[in-house]
Amino acid sequence: MSLSGAINTAVSGLAAQSYALGVISDNIANASTVGYKSSYTSFSSLVTNSTTSSSYGSGGVKASDVAGVSQQGLISSTQSILDLAIDGNGMFIVSSSLDASDATYAFTRAGDFSVNDEGYLVNSSGMYLMGYPTDSDGSISVGATNSLSALEPIDVYAASGVAVATSELSLEANLPADADIGDTFTTSVEIFDSLGVSQTVDMNWEKTAANEWDLTYSDPVNTLDPSVTSGTASGGPVSIVFNDDGTLASTTPNPPVLDVTGWTSGAGDSSITLDLGTAGEANGLSQAASNEEEPSVDLGSISQNGTSYGSFSYVDINSEGAITAYFDNGQSQSIYQLSLATFANPDGLIAESGNLFRQSSSSGDFILSTPGDNGAGVISPSSLEESTVDIASEFSRMIVAQQAYSAASTVVTTADEMINTLISAVR
Repeated sequence: MSLSGAINTAVSGLAAQSYALGVISDNIANASTVGYKSSYTSFSSLVTNSTTSSSYGSGGVKASDVAGVSQQGLISSTQSILDLAIDGNGMFIVSSSLDASDATYAFTRAGDFSVNDEGYLVNSSGMYLMGYPTDSDGSISVGATNSLSALEPIDVYAASGVAVATSELSLEANLPADADIGDTFTTSVEIFDSLGVSQTVDMNWEKTAANEWDLTYSDPVNTLDPSVTSGTASGGPVSIVFNDDGTLASTTPNPPVLDVTGWTSGAGDSSITLDLGTAGEANGLSQAASNEEEPSVDLGSISQNGTSYGSFSYVDINSEGAITAYFDNGQSQSIYQLSLATFANPDGLIAESGNLFRQSSSSGDFILSTPGDNGAGVISPSSLEESTVDIASEFSRMIVAQQAYSAASTVVTTADEMINTLISAVR
């Protein structure tokens, strides 16, 4: 082994420990970075073939970093409903552009998303979160689902607002048994057309015989302007018969239906099924004496399933990655389904700035799955995955690197002194 060989070997040691310190420094710097995956340094020996029985050929050492992308970070709760963590395998898919033809795709575990000024979900690097568009019932509305082209940037304003037409109406009321045959009474109910316009329909009750009544409907009027007739009502008369104890006996037809056509608002025709109660029970219509000088209908409650137009309020994301928009009228609508990309070897992904990873030949091809399917993890809403850096371990590695670096530098110093001694002897 030559002195110059010893110096070269020691220099490779210095370089390797400097490399290790760089990895340690990177880890420590990102100890608080959301979704960061720590790395560690792997050392491999360099061996020469010049060793003989009388001399030793020194080699060296080579350092390389080993990524720990597959490590699961600690999941911690947050206050934001848009913070997402993956519990298990998989990566979020993000895009650099809204234009698919100009977009580059990347993968990340950092789920600190927010809504930008255009209404899209973006991460801290400004990359757009991708997902499958869905029908209103939550079904994915695209064909091939293992292609990035099937994904779209998630626009939380995709459903700008909804209105629900009334299709069911339940009524609880008492009709006065002490009313005279031929007496009529009117109650008003509010319904909504398919455009969310509030309309009012008068329900007319006429006593036709003992324990028997007819129900007819007046044409609806606009609730805000009752002078405007807004449609044509049909479906009556409904014949109502009560038992001698005042409970409902039957309705004809059963169930009663209120149809409205020709809405002046431009809405589609309405067909509303009425629930007037169960025969033999006092859970809808009943008949009992009002004990008043002028009998009247005692209206208990009216409920119907229509709503006016609702503006966007917020989005919610569940553990299966379903994204639902909620509106200020109490309605909700499914708009997107998150997709996760899984890899055969996630540690083979190439790390990039912004907590991003790119696919490589070492990582293998991705498989797109909905959370919880095909080995993909589930989503933890209102949570973030913390960095996998362990500060205590990094300090331990730093001490080892420091000692090894100091020892290698001592070898260089010693070899230099030996060379100087040799030169002095020659002189």
